[in-house]
Amino acid sequence: MESLLFNFSAIQIGLTLLLFVWTGFVRSGLGFGGAALGLPLMLFIYDQPIFWLPVIGAHLLFFSALTLRTRLHNIDWRYLKQSALWIIPAALVGVFGLITLPNQWLLIFIYSVSLLYALMWLLDVAINSNKGWVDKLLLVVGGYVAGTSLTGAPLMVAVFMRNVSIAQLRNTLFVLWFVLVGIKMSTFALLGVALHWQTALLLLPAAAVGHVIGLRVHDLIMKNDRLFKRVVGGVLVVISLLGLWSL
Repeated sequence: MESLLFNFSAIQIGLTLLLFVWTGFVRSGLGFGGAALGLPLMLFIYDQPIFWLPVIGAHLLFFSALTLRTRLHNIDWRYLKQSALWIIPAALVGVFGLITLPNQWLLIFIYSVSLLYALMWLLDVAINSNKGWVDKLLLVVGGYVAGTSLTGAPLMVAVFMRNVSIAQLRNTLFVLWFVLVGIKMSTFALLGVALHWQTALLLLPAAAVGHVIGLRVHDLIMKNDRLFKRVVGGVLVVISLLGLWSL
């Protein structure tokens, strides 16, 4: 089956390649957020989340496995298992929502969630919790959003940052993303949803370029985390508002 990418114009293909360089960069540079910062832009090129999400998911599985192949010893397995009890059921509900909800609703949902993140980053507002039930709520909501659109990472990261050491945080998150995307992709396959593996394969080199750049500048981003998020947040506010306005 021919990739849908071949039906895009030359400009759309060029923009798509740049966006997958960007998502690869964010994913390895921050350790999360590739989908949250890439999907809203991709929807301007082709407004079908069900097309982009399997492609993003395939890349996440590949690069997570690549990153973790020598780092499985540096993961907080205890907290990962503890949090998974709240995240995975919610993510499953979210996956079925992605498949059954009207596309227009999904677009509104994705742009609204992106706008929330963007405003938080732009205004330097952090999600903080000192109560166990709030942590669980954030994990459940984050799991649902991740299941629906793969953009639930910031909510879950807010909890993981308080419970996992900095040295183990990125690797632990990569395992979580691998598990969540594995569940999503398996559900897609069982329900007969197209995985668009040809498109994922064609876009893999672009994502690989971003991934390598992100790995090289990860420490620099972490040292300037607040500035990076404020700049990206400002741009994402404009993108999200434009997306909602267009609907």
